[in-house]
Amino acid sequence: MESEVSAELYKMWLGTYAVPQAGHYWDYTDDSWNPNGEMCSDAAPCRRLLDMSDEVLLMVLELLDPFSLLKLGGACRTLYRISNTDSLWAQHCRLVFGSGFRNGCTDYTPKEAFKLLYMWGKLYKTLPCNRQLQDLLFSGLPLKRYWIQWLTLEEMVPLPPVQLTDQAIDDIWGINKDQLDEKHKVTDESLEDVDNCLYRYDWKELHNMAIKYHGDFTKVQSHVLQKMSTECHEDLEWLYCQFMRYRFQWLFSYWLFGLSKSCARQLQRIFLWWKRFDKRKVSCWGSSACDVEYLASLHAITDDYWNGKLACGDENIGIQTVENYFSMCRSLLAWILGRKWGRFKQKKVYQDTLDGVHRMLKAEMQVSVVNHEQFWAAAKVQMMRICTLEETAGNYVNWKLIDSLPCYRLYMTFGDSFYLEHIKGFLTRKQLISNWLLQEENFWVRNLLPESLFYLLEYDTKIYEERLHGDTMAAHLTRLIWLYLHSGHQLYIDAMKGFVYECAYASFASQIYETGTIISSFLYF
Repeated sequence: MESEVSAELYKMWLGTYAVPQAGHYWDYTDDSWNPNGEMCSDAAPCRRLLDMSDEVLLMVLELLDPFSLLKLGGACRTLYRISNTDSLWAQHCRLVFGSGFRNGCTDYTPKEAFKLLYMWGKLYKTLPCNRQLQDLLFSGLPLKRYWIQWLTLEEMVPLPPVQLTDQAIDDIWGINKDQLDEKHKVTDESLEDVDNCLYRYDWKELHNMAIKYHGDFTKVQSHVLQKMSTECHEDLEWLYCQFMRYRFQWLFSYWLFGLSKSCARQLQRIFLWWKRFDKRKVSCWGSSACDVEYLASLHAITDDYWNGKLACGDENIGIQTVENYFSMCRSLLAWILGRKWGRFKQKKVYQDTLDGVHRMLKAEMQVSVVNHEQFWAAAKVQMMRICTLEETAGNYVNWKLIDSLPCYRLYMTFGDSFYLEHIKGFLTRKQLISNWLLQEENFWVRNLLPESLFYLLEYDTKIYEERLHGDTMAAHLTRLIWLYLHSGHQLYIDAMKGFVYECAYASFASQIYETGTIISSFLYF
């Protein structure tokens, strides 16, 4: 692996490990480096912080988590020096790994030990969905010594029983050959050194023996770090950078296609129910050619997870929220299909309920896990509001007229009766326009009005915002109708009627002119 690529990815992993250059200070006003060599007046908070003694700063920095400590270390050289203090990182090592890794137990500083153990722990937890790590560990047997040494920290490793010499076991696990059981000895005449014996153990047995021999797991970690002191960790750092970049995509793909066949078919039906989708892209569901990013874009919540917007960017809590969401979808779908509604109404209730649930819980989902009960409680509220809107509309045609209104979304979000009254007024005014056009005295208007304008005045015509722009007669009439429907002011309906009459007169005059032209041409010939 190229060292340049590894170095670049390592910077992506945590750029705050880099020491700030001399003469550069952080400008708090625009979040950019100020290379002038002097601190600007806006950086006064940082100057007051640096006026504190190192002892006081250490007490402040003890309150930070590891990643906040790393970010603070990137502010200036002084904070970088203090944030690298061994006592700070030894404290984090004790909290996370149970040992401070000090007093010469390893050749690494506590900060370096924390970094290596944290990277390996994160990577191994993603083994089921991390194809790159799977290929590296298990595709090319025998394993490299480097990865075997890291695997000694894990109790459950998907490997068959291993055959190793007593010297290799002592070197890798640190277990003296006197502790090895004779019943695990394997006869192998191919061994050149008669003093070395071959033993066959399950991985879990060796792991438990190592803990028992060393005394506790933290000493096993110290043994591994000591063995790793001369190793280059470019591969580990590169894998961690890949994990940080693609962890949401990997875990989502594993969740989407990692179920049994029956569960996968059920999830596929729920995932695609009443969704407009590209059949060509969905036909390869579960195969290597499947466009997983496209599938994630079909739902707002999966799209948020794909982009790392759920649970403060925690991939495991985020995928749990996604699981709970589709569990609620399954219950909601069963409830809707059990009602004697038409297919169009079922589809609209389902879609509007899911959209409303996402709007209600979006802020909460961005910071924490949302369980099935919370989803279902929000769904019940949304369904009650949808039923109220359906009763207000009276029929499906009216319902389709109002579903794009701002007040429709506001009522679905807040449930305020003010928005419901506005929707009722909208439908009433829509009916008034249609009734005015159908009056007997306006018979001549209906006959003379251009078809494009007559269509806009019909009751079941939906007015879209994109049609409000332009300088055509249809755009002018659309704007007048839009203003009247949303405000109810008499001024706008009077202006609309006047404009319709003018258009009808203009159409009549145009027809007279065309008729006169035809007669004149006939008489001329």
